[in-house]
Amino acid sequence: MDDHPLFREGMRQMIDRHPPWKVCGEAANLAAAMKAVAELEPDLVLVDISLEGGDGIDLIKNLKAKYEALPILVISMHNESLYAERAMRAGALGYVMKNEPARTVKAAIFKVLGGDIFLSEKMSASIVARSMHGKNEPPVSPVEQLSNRELQVFQMLGEGKPSRQIAEELDLTIPTIHSFRTRIKEKLRFQNATELVLRANQWVREHTSK
Repeated sequence: MDDHPLFREGMRQMIDRHPPWKVCGEAANLAAAMKAVAELEPDLVLVDISLEGGDGIDLIKNLKAKYEALPILVISMHNESLYAERAMRAGALGYVMKNEPARTVKAAIFKVLGGDIFLSEKMSASIVARSMHGKNEPPVSPVEQLSNRELQVFQMLGEGKPSRQIAEELDLTIPTIHSFRTRIKEKLRFQNATELVLRANQWVREHTSK
């Protein structure tokens, strides 16, 4: 389930060249994805974080609520340090970046189809390190207060994208993006739009440089 036709076509070609795997359906948005899964009953669902009119985290939650045993693998352009844990908490079994080689994607599909978890070594080590802190674990980042969609908007602001571009990429209206910006400022207690953008940029640089 991905909103970019060219990427879906590339994934289809890779998977169909690997019998007995075969792509049984595609979808660009949450509603179409839920309908396709109900009709096609796939053995595995590949999900991106960004979908038309919604986001992959919500799709994962909806799928797991209805199909508890269905394996889900996230394949996304979004950095794993920003979204992998959210995806796993929602019910995904694995997370792979789109820029990984085909062999890594295939390895992830094998693992998740078998019911195992797949994460990069760096992400796995990060999660283990945090779990070992136990009661001494550092406080959760204030950004964790943000919803999945708010986090997407926050990240895109940090990447230097204006509201109009964010609205186009997320298939939302500009007033809706402005509403998200206002809620983010309130939750993170930023004084104004300038502080929002500066702090978003700083946050993205810190998390994408790890």
